[in-house]
Amino acid sequence: MKLPVSSRFLAAILLPLAIGAGLALVSRAYIGQTRADDSDDNESVANPPPRVTMKNGISILTLSAQDAQNAGIECAALKQAPADETVLGFATVLDPTALAALNNQYADADAKVKSATAKTLISQAALRRAQALYKDQQNISAAQLQSAQSNYDADQAALTAAQARLSNVEGTARQVWGEVIGAALASHAPLVGDLIARRNYLLQVTLPPDVVISAPPQTAIATLYGGIDVQLHYVSLATATNPKLQGISYLYTAAARDELLPGLNLDVSMAAKTARTGLVVPNSAVIWLDGQAWVYVRSDSKTFIRREISPDRPAADDGYIVTDLPRGAEVVVRGAQMLLSEEFRAQVPVED
Repeated sequence: MKLPVSSRFLAAILLPLAIGAGLALVSRAYIGQTRADDSDDNESVANPPPRVTMKNGISILTLSAQDAQNAGIECAALKQAPADETVLGFATVLDPTALAALNNQYADADAKVKSATAKTLISQAALRRAQALYKDQQNISAAQLQSAQSNYDADQAALTAAQARLSNVEGTARQVWGEVIGAALASHAPLVGDLIARRNYLLQVTLPPDVVISAPPQTAIATLYGGIDVQLHYVSLATATNPKLQGISYLYTAAARDELLPGLNLDVSMAAKTARTGLVVPNSAVIWLDGQAWVYVRSDSKTFIRREISPDRPAADDGYIVTDLPRGAEVVVRGAQMLLSEEFRAQVPVED
């Protein structure tokens, strides 16, 4: 069937317009879909699954095994520190001037006790004679008997006061210098004399705050500047700690030498059995941030948590002995700095 000329003319005009409109719709749909796909791809790139999350104020890093391997992350289980170990401490050479002054006070008080004792014995003998004479037909007067009694009472009071002062000085020596030195001062033992004459020096050795040893060793080694070793000999437990270190303190003596001067600070090593062993954290695992020491503890195969430690107790060979990590803890010994960088990078906002 043939269309009229007018119809054929109209179809020739409308058909290209319809085809063009259809192509435009298809093009718009394709372009819209392409933009949507590009948007999805860009979003997936700009917002990858987060590696760092926060829980109760603690940063938790999550890395796949492949990512950890690519970053060179290595972990190791911490070893228990041995009970018998070389404990590191800090020593201060004490000035014997105060001990010498206390020794002089003790000598003076002791002399007064001896003098008062002698006078009391004399007045006591005089009183007994007066009592005997007065009893024997009153060969002396009552006034003479009362005078003898008064002299004895005064001498007895003076003796009591001198003994109290002597006891006070001895008590001060024990409180300030410990039982051993206090007893040596009271008995005039060579220990005190050698210290006052500076033939020996007294050193206060203080352990780190978290170190507790079962018993102090009889000898220890102090290191002078230049690597000179000085042997120390145990005296007693100190009566006060070093206020800057806050650890348990002991008193040791060392033979006098030119390099030892009152007020000098020294490093000390001693072989001792520790009451709390702790875990050995190697230096390679420790990172420093804001003056604090941290390690990354692996809680499972993909998760790492940054934990603060107290590096107050050096290990004999390398690192630190800590008691604030759980037994069997596994820490990052290689790549800890990379984890810290990743943690801080996650805190930087992503710009559009």
